[in-house]
Amino acid sequence: MKIAVTSKSFSKNKLLREQLLSRYPNTHFNDQEITFNDSTLIHFLNGCDRAIVGLEKINDEILAQLPHLKVISKYGVGCDNIDFDSLKKRKILFGYTAGVNKRGVSELTLQMMLILVRKAMTANLDLRAGKWIPQFGNNLSNKTIGILGLGNVGKDLVSLLAPFNCQILANDLAPDLKFCNQFGVTPVDIESLFSNSDLVSIHVPLDLSTRGFVGEKLMSRMKSQGILINTARGGIVDEACLYKFLSEGKIAAAGFDVFSEEPLKNSSLVGLNNFFATPHIGGSSVESVIAMGQAAIAGLDTATEVI
Repeated sequence: MKIAVTSKSFSKNKLLREQLLSRYPNTHFNDQEITFNDSTLIHFLNGCDRAIVGLEKINDEILAQLPHLKVISKYGVGCDNIDFDSLKKRKILFGYTAGVNKRGVSELTLQMMLILVRKAMTANLDLRAGKWIPQFGNNLSNKTIGILGLGNVGKDLVSLLAPFNCQILANDLAPDLKFCNQFGVTPVDIESLFSNSDLVSIHVPLDLSTRGFVGEKLMSRMKSQGILINTARGGIVDEACLYKFLSEGKIAAAGFDVFSEEPLKNSSLVGLNNFFATPHIGGSSVESVIAMGQAAIAGLDTATEVI
């Protein structure tokens, strides 16, 4: 049986390689650290029976060229890159574990909140430029935090915020009321979330209903000192609109780990002093990589039919 691993971070991890090779000796890895396009992905997966994939787009045009492929296991979370209709049509099994990297993402989210609320990024940029200008930011403690999407990461963020005594508002299509009652989270409508929060953190999946969802209508409800965080998926936020709001001072700051186009190219956002960015590293802590990799290895054997 021939196995392929498309993920660069999985392929570079010695422990994950050893664990996978012990079960599937005929495995080839992305050792050239390729960022795949359609044609190179087809070539890489050609003749494989099973595959572990990361952020690569898996659509029907690609799967049509891979008749041997019978199992796909997802490395990481977020499945917006997977064409489930095609998997079902072609009877390809799918392995997936939700929330496996939640702590890495929630910790990065908290880090962004602290950096931006204290204006630490601006202070650092000033210092690098030879300027000693103390910045007077705010404490995160006692602020109102709005969480858009109370799933695995959103709930984990609630636990990390507990020592800060924040008021936490949340909007979710199907809010877990038991969790909300237990942890003092207030479910609200989407408009109230953006209007009343000092910081808004996005934790919803990317699909047709959320693409471009956070645009002018919702941003215009934010406080002038409001901060927007997105460590979920690029494409949820209208980036052109965000640039306008940040550059005109309509909101104070934003922190993003994800973008509509990745790798990021020629984004005007990264030139703003009130925009903090990282290159999609939320799930890339050492601990998260191992957890995601081990879940993906297990998914090769526990994959099920797409319903």
